[in-house]
Amino acid sequence: MKMNYEENAKIIKALADPNRLKIIDILSCGEKCACDLLEEFDFTQPTLSHHMKVLMECGLVSCRKEGLWSHYSLNRVQCDKLMLFLMNLVTDTDECICKDKSHCGCK
Repeated sequence: MKMNYEENAKIIKALADPNRLKIIDILSCGEKCACDLLEEFDFTQPTLSHHMKVLMECGLVSCRKEGLWSHYSLNRVQCDKLMLFLMNLVTDTDECICKDKSHCGCK
């Protein structure tokens, strides 16, 4: 598996906010309407929209429109890819970058 550091850094940066972590935790239980998410926080709808935009741009969250309402859910495929990336990042595997001598300045 090729490690995509750029893509995963964007995702990790998006998660580096306690409110967005809480949103991910809430969505782990299933799809939620924006109005339901707002009840869990002490901020405005525009602030929620900003957080959701960040989470959607990095691919962790999907949005479905129903009339005037937005319904959010986790993108399970992207979440699984992130988990696999993190596991590979901290595990010594045959594909580990440290085993690739082309990254090393030594001969």
